[in-house]
Order: sequence, then structure tokens, then C-alpha cells
Amino acid sequence: MTTPRTIEYFYSAHSAFAYLGAWELARIAKEAGATVVHRPFDFSPVMAAAGSASFRDRTKAHVDYFFGREIARWAEWRGLPVIRHRPIFHDNPLGLPNGMIIAASSNADVLSRAILQAHWRDDADIADADVLERLADNTGLDGAALLDAAQSREVQAQHQANTDEAIARNIFGSPTYFVGEDMFYGQDRLHMVERALTTPFAP
Repeated sequence: MTTPRTIEYFYSAHSAFAYLGAWELARIAKEAGATVVHRPFDFSPVMAAAGSASFRDRTKAHVDYFFGREIARWAEWRGLPVIRHRPIFHDNPLGLPNGMIIAASSNADVLSRAILQAHWRDDADIADADVLERLADNTGLDGAALLDAAQSREVQAQHQANTDEAIARNIFGSPTYFVGEDMFYGQDRLHMVERALTTPFAP
């Protein structure tokens, strides 16, 4: 169990709504003096465990809404640039970008935002090692060292542990936030996360 001043942040490095909420999460944490604990997880097995249909099995209208109107509105609301199509590399493996975020440790906030933005603003392939190294370098971090660490047994074990814990805690989407044991799904619940840091909701 975390302290009331900790936000556990479960998400995947390709998540549109993690991107759209990332700067608001940082603002909330800073103003509350809270710590954000990054818990990147592998998206597909978590969704499968939750019983969610893959996007390939959803209607075109559903996909067009999820990857279109809903994202566009939130991007406008948050003042963030966003591409107007499903990213070309969206289905690429997440082990490397998620691993980079885990390896970044105390610098996870800035690297995570850079990776999310590269995917949703620039349509970048965030599973590409060269892309990730460059993104890390551009944030002032040692991209080569982080890339090596991301592929290590220790970091990938942590990635698997995050994924297993997401399943065990019945997470069904990205991003999901915990304040203590209270779960908040979706960046549109960040105002509730902010309130929970100072005034927990009744059980």
C-alpha cells in the first residue's frame, strides 16, 4: 500500500490518454508535493485478462471515435498537439519503451512524456532503439546507457512484474492511477486523483 502522497501510475508507453494526461498529472503531483510512481505495463495481456476486445474486433465506428473525436477533443482541452490518425507503429512491442521508462527511475517523468509525445505528436516508432536513444538524449539523459538498462534482465523483470500486478489489481485500461488503494481509471479522472491526495473518498 502506498502513502496518501503517492500516485501509482499504471500505463503503457503508447497510450493516447496517458499522453493527454501526462502534463496534468505532473502539475497535480507538484502542487500536492506528491510522488508519482511509474508502473509501465504490457498492454495486450492486461486487456485480455480484463476481457476487453482487441481493437481488431471492434466496430469501425468505435475505433474511429476512440482514435478520432475523443482524442481530438481532449487534445484541444489540454492544449496538446496530436496526430489525427491511429499511429503507424501503434501495435509494435512495448517492452523496450516501457523498459526505458522503468530504467529512467527518478527521471521517468520527463522521459515518459517525451516518449508519449513522440508517438502521438510525431508518429514515431517508439519501439525503435535509435528513436528511443535520441529521445532520451534530447531530454538531457544518457540514451545509450538507458537503452542498455532497458534491455537488462532486471528491468524486463520489473516490466513483467508491473504487468502481473496490473492484472492482479484488475486494471482494465491505460492510464490507471492509484492513491492508496483507491483506483482511478482514465486521465479524465485526474481531478478526482487531485482531490484524493488531500481528501480521500469515503470507502
